[in-house]
Amino acid sequence: MTRKTVSAAVVQAGTALYDTPRTLAKMADLASDAARKGAALVVFPEAFVGGYPAGIDFGTRIGSRTQAGREEFRRYFESAISLYGDGGKRIGAIARDCCITLVTGVIERVGGTLYCTAATFSSGGQLLARHRKLVPTAHERLIWGQGDGSTLGVLQTPLGRIGSVICWENYMPLLRMAMYAQGVEIYCAPTVDSRETWLPSMRMIALEGRCFVLSACQFLQRKDCPPEYDPVQGNDPETVMIRGGSCIIDPLGTVLVEPAFDCERIAIAELNLNQIPLGKFDLDVAGHYARPDIFTLKVNTSARESATFAVDTEDGK
Repeated sequence: MTRKTVSAAVVQAGTALYDTPRTLAKMADLASDAARKGAALVVFPEAFVGGYPAGIDFGTRIGSRTQAGREEFRRYFESAISLYGDGGKRIGAIARDCCITLVTGVIERVGGTLYCTAATFSSGGQLLARHRKLVPTAHERLIWGQGDGSTLGVLQTPLGRIGSVICWENYMPLLRMAMYAQGVEIYCAPTVDSRETWLPSMRMIALEGRCFVLSACQFLQRKDCPPEYDPVQGNDPETVMIRGGSCIIDPLGTVLVEPAFDCERIAIAELNLNQIPLGKFDLDVAGHYARPDIFTLKVNTSARESATFAVDTEDGK
């Protein structure tokens, strides 16, 4: 058997909040460092480009919004990018220049709506896939729209079959099953969940899906946010807003990269894809361990459109 290995990195770093050009420059430096260390696949955290506005409420209460909160959202909106515009092109150029497959969280702007998206770029700089978070969690629903099934896919690449599931989407059992049924081998989980419970969750997914799980989480401090930012955590520049916990797990649940909770870092592991059939031997939840005569999953992969326009060609109209 040919031993197929992939050198993969998870980047634990924070956004320069509300400063997308500086964030993209930081991404370029981090991606370059990971590539120099030998990584062929580099995974960045949830909302790395565009930012995760930890600790603020955009001036909202049930039944009311403040003008200051609207202005805060405007700044956040302007920090988001179009994946088909200059921001997406810049990320593609980073992937190309570093010769890496790059998976990153972005805040994607489409019309007047923002989406929390995971985007995958090839080593040639092409946007290969995007996945929009299906259910923003709690207060996130105020600032992000919901994705649909049209972006819920697994991508065949020279490195293996790559898919992305964002933060608490990983707690949606049917979504995980949709990924397993598509043969995911390298399961990317960009997140901002830095709790102790995240590592056992990622281990369970690796064991359940018999796949590699790569989770990149931000390490964000108050000093990474603008001076006028007013989070509930306070304004000490050294206050940690998101504390990291990035990890890499193999298909039998072994932790290849242990979480760290006190710094930015790039962590790399060698993924031996031949381990996947070793795990599938006794557990393939979409194959021999499934019972389709009892349980089935139907996935709607059509794009959800708010309006459709038909052209009536009768009588020359």
